[in-house]
Amino acid sequence: MSSANFQHPGSHVVLVVDDDPDILEALSEILEAEGFEIRRARNGKEALERLEPDPPQLILLDLMMPVMDGWEFAQRMRQKSSVARIPIIVLSADRNVGSKATDIGAVGHLAKPFELNDLLDMVRRSLGQAHASTGR
Repeated sequence: MSSANFQHPGSHVVLVVDDDPDILEALSEILEAEGFEIRRARNGKEALERLEPDPPQLILLDLMMPVMDGWEFAQRMRQKSSVARIPIIVLSADRNVGSKATDIGAVGHLAKPFELNDLLDMVRRSLGQAHASTGR
């Protein structure tokens, strides 16, 4: 095994942003069980506050939220040079999730409800570790 190409998932911080407490908790627990460090936010405003001083490596973002929605969050995040390049995966029940994800520069998107394996594959791919997991 080449350790040069493998990074343990625990070294990756994922920010999960969703206003639905059940979805937020479920996603957090699933990703923590896979070895990722999770930060949670219930809206875009909270998510902005959790970007610094130690930025996550990936953001899972719901688009439709109160206080500050996903579009405004993404726009404000992209204006901060220190965090502008963090990849975003959009998770949304919106039928047009693909075009909306493209509009905010997301690296990927999943329509709710989504398959757990699809989510995990997309997270790993986005973090550059598609081949780090076996047997899934």
